[in-house]
Formats: sequence, C-alpha cells, structure tokens
Amino acid sequence: MADNRGVAYMGPGKVEVQSIDFPKLALGNRKCDHGVILRVVTTNICGSDQHMVRGRTTAPLGLILGHEITGEVIEAGRDVEFIKVGDLVSAPFNIACGRCRNCKEGKTGICLNVNPARPGAAYGYVDMGGWIGGQAEYVMVPYADFNLLKFPDRDKAMAKIADLTLLSDIFPTGFHGAVTAGAGPGTIVYVAGAGPVGLACAASCQLLGAAVVIVGDMIPERLEQARSFGCAAIDLRLDASLADQIAQITGEPEVDCAVDCVGFEARGHGRDAGVERPATVLNSLMQVTRAGGAIGIPGLYVTEDPGGADENARVGNLGLRIGLGWAKSHSFATGQCPVMRYHRQLMQAILHDKIQIARAVNATIISLDDAPKGYRDFDRGAARKFVIDPHGMVQ
Repeated sequence: MADNRGVAYMGPGKVEVQSIDFPKLALGNRKCDHGVILRVVTTNICGSDQHMVRGRTTAPLGLILGHEITGEVIEAGRDVEFIKVGDLVSAPFNIACGRCRNCKEGKTGICLNVNPARPGAAYGYVDMGGWIGGQAEYVMVPYADFNLLKFPDRDKAMAKIADLTLLSDIFPTGFHGAVTAGAGPGTIVYVAGAGPVGLACAASCQLLGAAVVIVGDMIPERLEQARSFGCAAIDLRLDASLADQIAQITGEPEVDCAVDCVGFEARGHGRDAGVERPATVLNSLMQVTRAGGAIGIPGLYVTEDPGGADENARVGNLGLRIGLGWAKSHSFATGQCPVMRYHRQLMQAILHDKIQIARAVNATIISLDDAPKGYRDFDRGAARKFVIDPHGMVQ
C-alpha cells in the first residue's frame, strides 16, 4: 500500500519524490520483530548520497535514499523491550545487530549480520544490505533496542532538533575523524573539506580543545562558513602550496594532525583545482602532517566508481605516496564511523549547550517536496546542511 512517500534515485543528477510502500517489520523474507517503525521527524541530505546521485556508484534506479534519520516510534515489534511507542529517537546511519563479534567490540560500522555482501550496512545506500532509506515519511529501523538513541526529554529535544538530527551521521563522523587524527587540547589541526562533515569535524576539533583549526576548500561560501565559528580558512584554488598557506597562519608549514573530509571525488589544488585528482587530499595530508602524527579519513572511498578519473580510480586504486607516510610514521584511520561510540555523549554536549553544531554546519530545514532542489543546491556547493522535515513538525 502506498501510504508513504520517499526520495528515489532515478539516474545521474535526478531524484524525485515518489509514493512508496508503508514500511513493514521485515526486509524481504527476513522478519524484523526486533525493529520499529518511525514517523520521520527529520532526515538529512548527506554528501555520501550525492556520490550516488552524481552517478558515481552502482546504485540501482529507484533506490530510496537517506541514512540520517531522527523519528518518533509509532510501532514496535514483539521482540522490542526497551524502546516504546512515542519515543523520540536518533537512528545511527550504520545498522548493527548488537550480537556479532564486531558489534560486541564496538565496531558497529562493520556489523557481520546485516549485509549478505560484506561487513557493514546502512539505510538507503548502494551495496549496504538493501535496507530502505529514510528520506521518507516513515521508515523501518531494525534491532531497535540496540541501535536507537532515545532523547530523554521530548520538548527539549524538539527545541534543539536541528542540532540533534546531526547525531545520526555527520556530527559523530566529524568527531570520529577528529578523535582518530588525535585532535585534543592545544593541537593544530588541518581539516580538508568544508562540506557539512568537514565543518562538523572542525567544530568537533574545537570541542576537543584544539588550539588552531584550519579548514581547506575551494568554495568561498563554505570557507566563510568555517570562519564564522572561529576556524582559519585556506582557499585551495590559490597557487601557493598548502604547506606555505599553513605557515602563513601558524608560522610553521605543518600541523599536528589532519582529517580527510573529502573522499574519492577529490580535486587537485592550485592550478589543478578544477581537475579530479582522487589521491590529492591524502597525499597533501601526508605532506603537511608532522612526523609521528595521525590522519583521520572519514571521507568516503569506494571499491567501485563508474565515473572514476581513470581505470585505477574506477576500482578504488589511488596513486598514494605511501612511502612518505611510512617515512614519517603516520597512522591512518579509515572506514565508517561507529556512530554508537559517540552519539550519547554528543547528545549531552548539545542538550547542555557545549556546542551549537547546527549553526556550525548551517543546518537548513526544507520540506520533503523540496528535496530535489536541496540535492541540486548541495551539488552546486551550497554552504548548508539540508535537513528534510517530511511532516512539518519542525518550527
């Protein structure tokens, strides 16, 4: 029955809002009595969604998008014990069973039981288990007792919903990038990319006590957004090297740690600013990170990229200068953020006014019907994080 609407990928550069089936406590023939059905309160457009919409993955036509979900429980399966109807909750973008070896080790981004193809699953994403996306009016969330983060006070949560909606992905992801890079009190950090994840990472570095946070990008509006909450900004279109531009800010051509918030669609710097160079960010971070430093890599890299710059890039092979990283004893942290490792603490930081993450990423509320325009504006580099409000619940 078509009592639901969702945002569907309909080919490169095209999404549309369609009538879709109301969710059931099942995925195909797989029963999900451990799941709940959510009335979606907010659901966000992610840069990872854009990779699919640009045609840079093998996403099938008709895929319902959306892995950043906040909602109200309207139905709970018979095996759900602690989450109740009426609860307002955040759903981590990575789906986890809570039972496998990886989940028990806290590695919820690579659960072994929720995707037949490979470790790790997510809502509405290519090759991630077939789970239906949450850019919709209603969505099913499995393993609810384990996955969902319940907000303790509904009224307070709704008052800060533009911040709390970011707990499903980009705030923990940015924070994870900062933590794995070693950002902390007194550190100097370089963040590559001033999209929403990069801005969330920069704000996270500040929350962790960094002395200087430098953000690099090629879009002036995004750099201005980074400056708006106290970051230094570097325009990567300029001919000056990244190291020289860092030295102009700090007096030294290197940083303590760095974070790649760009991923596989990276472009060259300086004179190559308009040319896709998928290894540029990682190689530049090795150049400017001090010996013994760490590099966090929350930016997305894929195993298949039909639109890759060359044959190697199309299968995820990049020209990394790994010898430099080895010589400098760099450490690298890759992969999906295990959202559950951080989201409760970050919720508390939001509720107790320790961070204004929605302001940092310029969260902008739109309707479900405006989602296609949101995708177009985001693809053009808008300095905004588009948050879809399917039921008009957000003031």
